Amino acid sequence: MKQQRAQAITQLVVASVLWSSAGFLIKSTELGGMALGSARAGIAVLVLMVYLRRKFTLTWFHLIGALTYAVNSLFFVLANKLTTAANAILLQFTAPVWVALFARWMLKERVRRSDWVAIAVVTAGMVLFFLGDLEPGHVLGNIVALVSGVAMAGFVIAAKLTPGRDPAEYVVVGNGICFLVGLPFLLASAGSINLGSGLSLLALGVFQLGIPYVLYTRAIPVVSSLEAILITILEPILNPVWVGLVTGEIPSPLTLTAGLVVIGTVVVRGIYQMRKPVSSVERKNPL
Repeated sequence: MKQQRAQAITQLVVASVLWSSAGFLIKSTELGGMALGSARAGIAVLVLMVYLRRKFTLTWFHLIGALTYAVNSLFFVLANKLTTAANAILLQFTAPVWVALFARWMLKERVRRSDWVAIAVVTAGMVLFFLGDLEPGHVLGNIVALVSGVAMAGFVIAAKLTPGRDPAEYVVVGNGICFLVGLPFLLASAGSINLGSGLSLLALGVFQLGIPYVLYTRAIPVVSSLEAILITILEPILNPVWVGLVTGEIPSPLTLTAGLVVIGTVVVRGIYQMRKPVSSVERKNPL
């Protein structure tokens, strides 16, 4: 069991690192957000279908999981158009708080005091990380970003509600929805896709979305719902690091400090949880 948990946590970390490549890959293409989202999702569907290698019957759980995934993905793109990128990603990553609340209510998972401490420290780190970039206003965009965070939490909960079902099935259907919704924008922009943009889209669909979600959905059944969302907060911290390395934008001392706070918290908590596995009895008992 400890070996399985260690492997699952490693998969979550690798998925987060791959997800974090979105920033510089998106900057390398001139496609609009909806067109890019459609192309990326369509390629990811192919990757996930290769992974599944089987057909599956659609259920209500597929619909719930797919819709929460699609809302999270599309609303995050929309939020980036309506508010600042910092506001969008900070509000989306309120998801651990929603997971902690939903998991106790819907899954009867025990949320330890250490979990709440980790949430508080990570939230403080995220605020510190984006403190220099946050702007007032943008009310509609901020609301959309917050809904994206709730949907992110909803996807994790939906995946945990059916432990016998592969969550990758939900991601396939969810990406299919994203592909279809953005398809008109993609078709309208098809003429502007050159070799460089095409390679960037391929990298986004395969390495930034498809493979990470294979790892993520394999890890979800093994870890708690809170771990599944808390560890992936590494993604928004690493994203500007890669952008800085590729474009030469050097993060400020405040940004570096906040990044160390968040990464340190996630790593310490991951090590602590690996040494103290969550028992089935403990998960069923509320605080």
